[in-house]
Amino acid sequence: MEFYLKCSLKTSANPAAAKAAVETIMNQAETGLLAKGAPAGEGAKIKSWSLDDNRIHIELTSGKHVRVHDALMRLKKSISEALGKEKIGVRGVEVEKFTIVVSSAHDLKNKTIPYVKSVFFDEIQKILCLELDVGEAEMKNQVPDRILTLIEDKLEQGDYGAKAEHWNLLWESEDRPFSYTADPTEDMLKLGWLKRGSGRGQWIHGPVSTKLFRTFEKIVVDEILNPLGYNEMIFPKMVMWDIWKHSGHAKGIYPEIYYVCPPKTRDPAYWEDVMDYYKVTKEVPVELIKTKIGDPIGGMCYAQCPPCWGFFQGETISKDSLPIAVFDRSGTSHRYESGGIHGIERVDEFHRIELVWIGTKEQVVETTQKLHERYMHIFNDILDLKWRKAWVTPWFMAQEGIAGIAADEVTGTTDYEAPLPYRGKDGEWLEFQNVSINGDKYPSGFNVKCQTGEQLWSGCSGVGLERWTATFLAQHGLDPDNWPAEFKKRFGEMPKIVKFL
Repeated sequence: MEFYLKCSLKTSANPAAAKAAVETIMNQAETGLLAKGAPAGEGAKIKSWSLDDNRIHIELTSGKHVRVHDALMRLKKSISEALGKEKIGVRGVEVEKFTIVVSSAHDLKNKTIPYVKSVFFDEIQKILCLELDVGEAEMKNQVPDRILTLIEDKLEQGDYGAKAEHWNLLWESEDRPFSYTADPTEDMLKLGWLKRGSGRGQWIHGPVSTKLFRTFEKIVVDEILNPLGYNEMIFPKMVMWDIWKHSGHAKGIYPEIYYVCPPKTRDPAYWEDVMDYYKVTKEVPVELIKTKIGDPIGGMCYAQCPPCWGFFQGETISKDSLPIAVFDRSGTSHRYESGGIHGIERVDEFHRIELVWIGTKEQVVETTQKLHERYMHIFNDILDLKWRKAWVTPWFMAQEGIAGIAADEVTGTTDYEAPLPYRGKDGEWLEFQNVSINGDKYPSGFNVKCQTGEQLWSGCSGVGLERWTATFLAQHGLDPDNWPAEFKKRFGEMPKIVKFL
């Protein structure tokens, strides 16, 4: 890895008056300023420097230690102090050339990278050379470092986007025959249990499917939330960029979120032409509306737990409040599904109960184990499902575009999966439930501390009511006489179905 920077410090007057002081700084820098924090001999190097009218020209090179942009900031500070004694100020930095060279077996294949104005790949030497378009502000803000991290991540993935998830089977229930093999969504439509909404991946649930949702919800309340002491909260469903920056989702959610843009003003006069157009044409003037709305301020709820962290952000939690166990069921989540939508199990608008728990590492692990036990009881004894669970890439890593598993071997996600008989014997199983230990990711990201100074951890688990319904009906069918007795008892009588002529 090699860094090269050619630049100049702009001065308020000819710096010749302080030439001796600048020369001393430059002569001593490689063993002093530019060596701090680096192994012996691996600090930044000064390739050349010179003075002329209102400029100090500098060329720097470095490896991975004391990178050239950090080296320049150190030199600038020291030189500014020296020039100040001669009543000369440093007015800023002018970058002529900034390059990074990294070893690589892959080209970037014309990928557009922020602040990278050109990329050269030497297939013989197996190196990638990037020329950056950065200034002083970007160097101070460590933009070159983050560009390098981004490049390394893309190169590590090989094909720049196809990130395979880790999957390790933990447990699987016994095989069983299935008497129902139809697509439950199609049968629900025929029976009038639901109808398609006007939006993509959206359903209007009638009395029967709604009662199924509420029955599953009551099972979660009776078998998990009340016994394990969870308290209800209401999490925001419109999520601002600040939350996703702290949670890490801002790294990769853009293809999947529904964006929120406010109107530029609420003044009716500003919107009069839009209203008039509709009154005349009976068509909504979408293109005209685009000119009257502001920039996106965030998006609709995508992953349900991150917005709750605004409640704890910047706080110190008393030890006797731990562990904290809360849940939210106050509204829908929205995700622009990839790979197409299907039935009620793959939708853009969905309903979930989100569980979040916070505590010490030991408390979070213990809470997670209790949750696994309760889920196993529900899926075996109440819903009587064929299912399995697997250790997979942590959900937050997958959503940020990171492959693999967490290094500590405790942090991670357990997926609960079930076969859908209508997909056939070798069909893809549906992930209908998950449980995650997120380590210190969210307490650290949102600056949440413990009174005792112990490191806080957290976990989360989303109960997707559409996924539970799709799994249950796919395996048991729509005839209540074929449903497990324990579930049928909790469901009660079938609601009256609306009939249309």
